[in-house]
Amino acid sequence: MKRDLPFDVDDTQLQAALARKVAAAVELLSDIARRFQPAALASSLGAEDMVLTDLIAKHAPAIEVFTLDTGRLRAETYRLLQQITDHYALRIRVVYPSGDALERLVAEHGINGFFSSVASRKACCEVRKVEPLRRALAGKRAWITGLRRAQALTRASLPLQEHDAANGLEKFSPLADWQVQEVWAYLHLFGVPYNALHDRGFPSIGCEPCTRAVTAGEDIRAGRWWWEEPGSKECGLHPAKRRQAAA
Repeated sequence: MKRDLPFDVDDTQLQAALARKVAAAVELLSDIARRFQPAALASSLGAEDMVLTDLIAKHAPAIEVFTLDTGRLRAETYRLLQQITDHYALRIRVVYPSGDALERLVAEHGINGFFSSVASRKACCEVRKVEPLRRALAGKRAWITGLRRAQALTRASLPLQEHDAANGLEKFSPLADWQVQEVWAYLHLFGVPYNALHDRGFPSIGCEPCTRAVTAGEDIRAGRWWWEEPGSKECGLHPAKRRQAAA
């Protein structure tokens, strides 16, 4: 992997900060594997989740890794899924939406109804992401995310650990205090595979119709549901109100 980065990965301060954060993340993942089994990483196959996938494969292989195939992902995301299988002794579990629920959604809202209103978009996210997540987490004691505080206004108060009352388990964000430079330094230094869309201006990657590249100076979440206001840009997997109440 040779990506041109806008910073020096050999910078001693960056590497020292990264080493401390990697050690803390490994300690947390190892603790989750010991105390909260069965546990799982819910991977979006974005850069942060590839850091966590690499750490889990190396240090906490008892933790399951799964991803949600919404049926509207980009081809590059599917290619990365195969790369992960080839690169690691790890097979990611793929969870799909309910076929019946998907048929009802399209019948009511149309195939691209999510553009018409926030309510329609959230109904789509509910069927394609939120309900499959519930099924994937059934029976788990903890789930792990690649969320970072610097990603969005809705994530500014993100804790390392919180209780997810909706799913009845603990939720961990081991990279909560990581900066984007540290994420990319890790991927570069350890040769971790990542989604090719990141090299084409996609800092955040989701469904094909709901994700676009961002331009220089734009917020890193600007490409997600770009037709909506920033305060509504969550899909329901990580409700901001619940997180703020727990912070």
